[in-house]
Amino acid sequence: MHEFPVLHIGGLQIDISTFTAITISVIITFVLAKLAVRNLSVDNPSKLQNFMEWVVEFVQTTIASTMPLNKVRPYVALGMTLIMFIFISNLLGLPFGIVTETHHANEALGITKEMLEEHGGHAELAWWKSPTADLSVTSGLAVIVFVLIHFLGLKLNRKHYLKHYFEPFWFFFPLNLIKELSKPLTLALRLFANIFAGEVLIATILMLGIAGTPFMIAWQGFSIFVGAIQAFLFTILTMVYISQATIHEEH
Repeated sequence: MHEFPVLHIGGLQIDISTFTAITISVIITFVLAKLAVRNLSVDNPSKLQNFMEWVVEFVQTTIASTMPLNKVRPYVALGMTLIMFIFISNLLGLPFGIVTETHHANEALGITKEMLEEHGGHAELAWWKSPTADLSVTSGLAVIVFVLIHFLGLKLNRKHYLKHYFEPFWFFFPLNLIKELSKPLTLALRLFANIFAGEVLIATILMLGIAGTPFMIAWQGFSIFVGAIQAFLFTILTMVYISQATIHEEH
């Protein structure tokens, strides 16, 4: 397996491949969103505009399946951002991998002499991967969603939001608390596990050389499907949790 270079700055450990991929994902998401709303036209919409209108309609329908129609609008932008960023991030590791070989220890990148000896005097460094194949990234997304859910619950539905922790009986409080704490954990682990497993399989197929080409083509196509499904699941579960926290009828 490849080693991922980690930059040590003070007390921080920054995975260079993850940091680079996150930056690229943000740029692609932002540029795609800006291009989609550029030169909007009712009479002669561009192909990109038509596609983004379909995505917006899809996201709006998805959100509407989790909450009343009159509550959907404020969350469309959040849903669009989540599904676009996660989908793009899921696919970034598919097109290519950037791997270099080093024979020298580099403490700044986390390459120790022991590591080199373990790998026969050299180490292969992977400089590129899908951001969502890193647990810290999916955990960060899940924590942001977790904070947002409970902030909205306290702001928009405080009385009933707090009450639901003690339903159906007061002694269910520990169980309800565990249920709430498990939500970001399952969101983070589900996304990470699926994308990470896909990248491990790609690395394994690459070891087969030319013989692995048919498998690589097949898996690349399937990975696009998996990436789309995982982006959809993360987004719709976020909306379900927001609905449960903010809409009294859901309790």
